[in-house]
Amino acid sequence: MNARIEDYALIGDEQTAALVGKDGSIDWLCLPRFDSGACFARLLGDEDHGHWRIAPRGADVCTRRAYRPDTLVLDTEWETAEGTVRVTDLMPQRERAPDLVRIVEGVSGRVTVHSTLRLRFDYGSITPWVRRSDGHRVAVAGPDSVWLRSEPAVHTWGEDLGTHAEFTVAEGERVAFVLTWHPSHERRPPLIDPYEALESSVTDWRGWARQCRYDGPYRDAVVRSLITLKALTYAPTGGIVAAPTTSLPEQPGGVRNWDYRYCWLRDATLTLGVLLKAGYHEEAEAWRNWLLRAVAGNPADLQIMYGVAGERRLPETELPWLPGFGGASPVRTGNAAVDQLQLDVYGEVMDSLSLARSSGLPTKPHMWALQRSLMTFLESAWRQPDEGLWEVRGGRRQFVHSKVMVWVAADRAVQTLEKHRELRGDLEGWRRLRDEVHREVCEKGFDPERNTFTQSYGSRELDASLLLIPRVGFLPPDDPRVVGTVDAIRDDLGHSGFLRRYDTDDSVVDGLPSGEGAFLACSFWLADALWLTGRTEEARELFDRLVGLCNDVGLLAEEYDPLDGRQLGNFPQAFSHIGLVNTALTLFGCEQAG
Repeated sequence: MNARIEDYALIGDEQTAALVGKDGSIDWLCLPRFDSGACFARLLGDEDHGHWRIAPRGADVCTRRAYRPDTLVLDTEWETAEGTVRVTDLMPQRERAPDLVRIVEGVSGRVTVHSTLRLRFDYGSITPWVRRSDGHRVAVAGPDSVWLRSEPAVHTWGEDLGTHAEFTVAEGERVAFVLTWHPSHERRPPLIDPYEALESSVTDWRGWARQCRYDGPYRDAVVRSLITLKALTYAPTGGIVAAPTTSLPEQPGGVRNWDYRYCWLRDATLTLGVLLKAGYHEEAEAWRNWLLRAVAGNPADLQIMYGVAGERRLPETELPWLPGFGGASPVRTGNAAVDQLQLDVYGEVMDSLSLARSSGLPTKPHMWALQRSLMTFLESAWRQPDEGLWEVRGGRRQFVHSKVMVWVAADRAVQTLEKHRELRGDLEGWRRLRDEVHREVCEKGFDPERNTFTQSYGSRELDASLLLIPRVGFLPPDDPRVVGTVDAIRDDLGHSGFLRRYDTDDSVVDGLPSGEGAFLACSFWLADALWLTGRTEEARELFDRLVGLCNDVGLLAEEYDPLDGRQLGNFPQAFSHIGLVNTALTLFGCEQAG
């Protein structure tokens, strides 16, 4: 199996996504949604857990691969002794059912190609019954039905609980495979033309990419990150998943394996800001609307994450039949952190809605009423300890970042009332709350001996989230306490030139075994903080090294291991790509983004 996370590329249809390895094998695909059961789960197991490989007979990894410029259409090529062949992978935006299209094309010579399809529903645990119907291979088990066809038709046969095909393509010849899912109790959906789907997908993606207003350095990396964020968007609702995968380890062979196929409120402000600055107001409005629907209800029940349609119940379950990526177990679905108290999300929501209002997005009638309810809850709850931004499982603490974000909530509420006199609210009460929180954080969350803010009140630990203090406006960038915090974090949490979230080696904060890689989003935050505190050249050098961590098709996971030179964690990671775009906008001038 593919031994490295960065060996994969992403394709998707804005409702789900697949990972394609350098060997031409699709090893991860959940149908019909991001959070559905996987029908290809080789990523977390072996070939018997489901995959679909198309490659020249006897070939190993590809010779080269790349996305077609400004698209999510992937071309993979092999040069063999017989000639060169290309496989083009895409998932066209669906009208009704999800389709996976794989087009094999002869580039030179005459090459024999082999296809091996093993469908395993429910994360590799269910082998479907396969039959022939109208020239198709049809796989059915429980609620799932998948149809496979080729154009022109090629001979297929069953062997080793898989569907195989072998054929030869000469220069200029093409064979297209289409895999279509639908509920097993429904009729087969209308067939698509795979070649028309390819043309329309290229046209649609390039039209979308042209909307990007950013025209500064590293534009290709910025556009690739924006395309990735678009691919991680669940189009029916506007929600953006943190990643399309579950349980890719943050530590090789370790237990830090979580399900990221959900939408986190912690990403809200940064996501909204990136979309607005880059010129994608439609996507920004859809994300804002998803946010409003998801958080509606009792403010005391606000969750840190929701399902792609706003679902609240995301029970965490272990899948013991899957050994995990590189043996990292357990494999988990769902996420128990959904039940945690994280006060910072109130600040994220208030900041996002304030940004949406000030950016000119159409307001919703209930938006301010919701914000007032959130503030009413915070007034009585803000002193509580919580699990913090990183969802620690070692008990609640008075995390400084959480309190800073409470201050952000109060500050944005005050600013909104000051700018919009027609709105009603407790202006003086929120001003008092803002001042009280600020005073307490500066008294209890700052270590004057080391001239740095700390992870929690009275602790010695540091936390990369403190780098956000100047960005959110809690203190100005030139405040000596900010400069001291940036320096202390870089010294204590630096990892071969990048940055960890916090010290997992000596800390019992997260309640898990020690060890994880450099956290890429935090490393982008460090570049931002260096820029804000006047270290321009250092900021640009760090950004250049971070962009250099992208894999061969421009994708980033959650973390990076500088010692082994490999990516770690769920992949591709929205938070990392948001960081890349935001830092590019910060370092090279937001004015270039329109």
